Amino acid sequence: MTATSFPEYLTVSRDELAKETPVRLQVVGNMEDVAQHMAENMLTAILSAKEQGRELTMIAPVGPVDQFPILADMINRRRIDCQDTVIINMDEYLTDEDKWIDLEHPLSFRGYMNRKFYDLLEENLAPRPDYRVFPDPRDIDAIPRLIDQRGGVDVTYGGIGINGHLAFNEPEDGTDVDDFAGRPTRVLDLTPHTRTINANTVGGEISVIPHRAATVGMKEILSSRQLHFYCNRLWQSAVVRRALHGPISASCPASLLRIHENATLTIADYVADPPDIRLR
Repeated sequence: MTATSFPEYLTVSRDELAKETPVRLQVVGNMEDVAQHMAENMLTAILSAKEQGRELTMIAPVGPVDQFPILADMINRRRIDCQDTVIINMDEYLTDEDKWIDLEHPLSFRGYMNRKFYDLLEENLAPRPDYRVFPDPRDIDAIPRLIDQRGGVDVTYGGIGINGHLAFNEPEDGTDVDDFAGRPTRVLDLTPHTRTINANTVGGEISVIPHRAATVGMKEILSSRQLHFYCNRLWQSAVVRRALHGPISASCPASLLRIHENATLTIADYVADPPDIRLR
């Protein structure tokens, strides 16, 4: 493949990245700055809901990951009561028998949230245990029911996978955009792309990455009142361009951010630069 046959979106410059896209783009410094920004945004959402006389319902990722200890510290220091805040985590790995992997498994998202967020909060400030929610293969419709009971999702946070996935909503070639936007919370197979990049970020051994997962659906994500997505990895330079300037397609789930009326993407400074595609 020659450079001239690369997808056109890869040529989008830093200065052009925020142009001609309905998604609001914010560029911050490094990985630590992205985490700080995300934690502060989450805290603002919690406080804003309280000012309106209600409690927040959010969908949150476990990737990016670094914001949660920062958020816990801010909640503790400011004595913010989050007992009635609902945090719906986007996904969890499953065994081949479609059961949650063990809580003690080093790749468990539930275990990570306990270690890096819930266990760091003062007990009287932390969300109630039943408001710490993950998609459960034993009752996959529990999250849509909870969202209905809560009157909708106030805000969804997340990252973008190397193949453009949101949560674990993997690309579907040839699927109608409206059909894909209606995909609900469900159990699915992870693509080789997702398993490979996830292996790279957790130690490099692909055999330890599960093949199955439960994920919050595109339906629940896109029905959220606000979307705030974050990219802090160098390799996301390319997929950010595809999401903002490539075709809106189920082949790149992140491109559907552009059909939402209130979506923001915050990226590290180095992600704003075009990808440097060459052998090294």
